[in-house]
Amino acid sequence: MLRLEDLNVRRGGTHALRGIGLEVKAGEIVALIGANGAGKTTTLATISGLLRPQGGRILFTPEVDGEPLDLSRMKADAIVAAGISHCPEGRQVFANLTVTENLRIGAYLRRDKAAIDKDVKDIQAMFPILKERGSVPGDRLSGGEQMMLVIGRALMSRPKLLLLDEPSLGLAPQLVEQIFEILERIRSEGVTVLLVEQNAAMALELADRAYVLEAGSLVLSGTGRDLAQDAEVRRAYLGAA
Repeated sequence: MLRLEDLNVRRGGTHALRGIGLEVKAGEIVALIGANGAGKTTTLATISGLLRPQGGRILFTPEVDGEPLDLSRMKADAIVAAGISHCPEGRQVFANLTVTENLRIGAYLRRDKAAIDKDVKDIQAMFPILKERGSVPGDRLSGGEQMMLVIGRALMSRPKLLLLDEPSLGLAPQLVEQIFEILERIRSEGVTVLLVEQNAAMALELADRAYVLEAGSLVLSGTGRDLAQDAEVRRAYLGAA
């Protein structure tokens, strides 16, 4: 579904991504882990069109038998229309809009009003707190509620691929477990997930496959289970001696 080929990105004077190559297959949850500054957020921002690569390709094939699109040549709104939604780090809800208005913003490229109304109800069923607090401004929600809102808003575009950047950041352990259960449900409903996550242990437990980034380069890849057992990964990211 998604393939990065020799991707190079510069941010300011920094060579943030150095020849990145990775693949996300339809129906997978793929995790990208690494230390702060490794290039994880830059990778997602480049896929979604917020940053432009200086070299390489980002190939996205939304349909099984379709022709791949080169996202590196497309604008961010066209990438959303092609089937990719991005939940950014820090949640970034629209503070002065209500919860329900925030949800509807996610469907800004759609014109199927009846289907949009149905999707709002479906997301409120998935996240009951969003229905309960539908008329509350987005900035009045707790951190966990905002994360649910951001995921729900992203799903309103009916993506085939969901990019998630640090969904557990700043959340209590119980809420983190709830968010990860929701990701399993989203995948079961046909949405592929590329996950950047600081909680490496939970990310590797959830992921079908994972990649490790260091200083803008990929240094390891494998199944989530295999990387969780890798001595170097355990020492660097899982707190094992």
